[in-house]
Amino acid sequence: MGSNKKYDGYKAYSYIDKNDFKRFKLSKGIGRVEEFLIPLNIEEEKRVKELAANSIFISLHDHPTFLPQNINEVFEYTRIGRDHCGYEELSKSYYDAVFDNMLDGTCTITSANGWKWEDLLYDLGMRCCDLAHQNTLIKCGDIEDIYRAHGEGKIAWIPSVEGSAPIENELDRIDILYGFGVRLMGITYSESNALGSGIKEERDGGLTAFGKKAVERMNRIGMAIDCSHTGYKTTLDVIEESKHPIFLTHVGARALWDSKRLSPDEVIKACAQRGGVIGIEAAPHTTITKNNLKHSIDSYMEHFKYLVDLVGIDHVAFGPDALYGDHVRLHNLYAKQLSTKDTEAKQEFEKVEYVRGLENPTEASKNILRWLVKEGYSNEDIKKVLGKNILRVLGEVWK
Repeated sequence: MGSNKKYDGYKAYSYIDKNDFKRFKLSKGIGRVEEFLIPLNIEEEKRVKELAANSIFISLHDHPTFLPQNINEVFEYTRIGRDHCGYEELSKSYYDAVFDNMLDGTCTITSANGWKWEDLLYDLGMRCCDLAHQNTLIKCGDIEDIYRAHGEGKIAWIPSVEGSAPIENELDRIDILYGFGVRLMGITYSESNALGSGIKEERDGGLTAFGKKAVERMNRIGMAIDCSHTGYKTTLDVIEESKHPIFLTHVGARALWDSKRLSPDEVIKACAQRGGVIGIEAAPHTTITKNNLKHSIDSYMEHFKYLVDLVGIDHVAFGPDALYGDHVRLHNLYAKQLSTKDTEAKQEFEKVEYVRGLENPTEASKNILRWLVKEGYSNEDIKKVLGKNILRVLGEVWK
């Protein structure tokens, strides 16, 4: 449905009295910084509109919620447990489905360190309650919900969890999360846990015995697996152990930029060889390249081209990892919980205040499609990387 999605005017948590919890002045969504759209000619603009209307566009990884305008209030904002979804902003995007990773490591409702089971359920329950009071997003349980959202001019909302630390050593918690609606979960988030090693670690011990049981349970229950923040050896073990293809939902090519947040060719090729899909990451200061030391849509799409050349168009998609607010300062404030300093590149690069062309989920969705059209990719190849590749894997995993 392109940008003609139905928005009912609902604002997050407006179903309860404004005095029932502390309200914060939220960051602007679209327009926090000057919007940048890749310039196109008349014919290209027409093609973008047609593809946006007729393609299913899925974000493999985003956080489509607001930060406080005063970013220093983010800790208090988070402790209240009501992350505000940008319903109106999402309705102006080209997305038909979004894997929403919610507060992930910034979910510090009961613990300053994050990644606690109680925090995860609190966050998930609050978001689902809010979602139930609006009509722009559909809570997605299966592939048919994605097609339905596309047909009805709505967006399929897929709750996801970036790392499995909150399940501790309890396999049944995977079932519980599935019951709450979670359809994709990461094995680790940078730090090691009971399942395996994260990218932060100097030594990667691989998938543990419990990790193997968790992979088997996720396969059996129909929950997709992500290894974006997982150690490279552990990821290779997961790919080997899983009977279904896996996702690297938000990474890039380490061959282009030497950062632990990006994946080596060996891992990327192993994922693709088993049928998996790799989504391109755009969080600030990740998908830089030696040719583009300033993070922007240009460096981002350089990673896309590299991955297409490496593993083929059938195994690449997009997971921008964007939000509505000051992402750079959020990383600085939550550096400990997100292990940002331990995983970023050691070589010098130009620090940015935001990623031009990919500043928020709405802008990212528009510029990804605009870039593909401007570069002359075929309609079929564009439809593959926007959503068909992801749907193919979900067809195996979610059945």
